[in-house]
Amino acid sequence: MLRKKEKTKAIDLNQQEISTAVGEGYHITGEIKGPSVIRIDGKVSGNVHVEGGIVLGESGVVEGDLISRSAIIHGKVTGNIICSHVEIKSTGVISGDIDTDSIEMELGAHFTGKLKMKNQKEETPSLSGNSYKEVG
Repeated sequence: MLRKKEKTKAIDLNQQEISTAVGEGYHITGEIKGPSVIRIDGKVSGNVHVEGGIVLGESGVVEGDLISRSAIIHGKVTGNIICSHVEIKSTGVISGDIDTDSIEMELGAHFTGKLKMKNQKEETPSLSGNSYKEVG
């Protein structure tokens, strides 16, 4: 019996438990690495590389690259983003390139940079630059 391949759904970060938070008013200098979901409402000067996902609050600022499975951006990013799924909310501001499988942008979001998306003919998601198709 042949079975139709199921599409991989983006992880809903709103339903995930946030294990780490950088509160408003805090400023971290250096790289952040970890396995689970992080919420940033303060400022991070350095790369953020977490497996679970990143939620950047409205007051959140990241000056560095974001690398994760999924990201929801309400705040400001100055750096590149490599995620399977990216959501840029109406208050989100991104200055940098995005490599992703899927992207959602709300009306009012600001994005300055290059967008690279996975080629639709590819079946396996990859975060390496070779399987992406440059858009715009």
